[in-house]
Amino acid sequence: QVHLVESEGGLVQAGESLRLSCAASGSIFGLGAMGWYRQPPGKQRELVATITRGGSTNYALSVKGRFTISRDNAKNTVYLQMNSLKPEDTAVYYCNAHVLFDDYWGQGTQVAVSS
Repeated sequence: QVHLVESEGGLVQAGESLRLSCAASGSIFGLGAMGWYRQPPGKQRELVATITRGGSTNYALSVKGRFTISRDNAKNTVYLQMNSLKPEDTAVYYCNAHVLFDDYWGQGTQVAVSS
């Protein structure tokens, strides 16, 4: 079993920053790409950013230049630095980890951005 534990999100004002973290534990032999997805109110879950074990990154166009994904392989932890937050970034953010042939999800953490 793989466990993903996300840090708390929060309520911030537009223009502010927030950093999320997600630590993987359990049966994580073969841990590969990790990433962040989000689900805005009333919408489907969407990709935010992913990062391979080697550090290659991929971002949604809506966050490129504002968000930075990184990881610490020694700690099996992925981070999401979110700068210049906008109200449209309001969503539940989910951590994702690919382990061998399966995908695992965190419980989700709420990020709310007020205008």
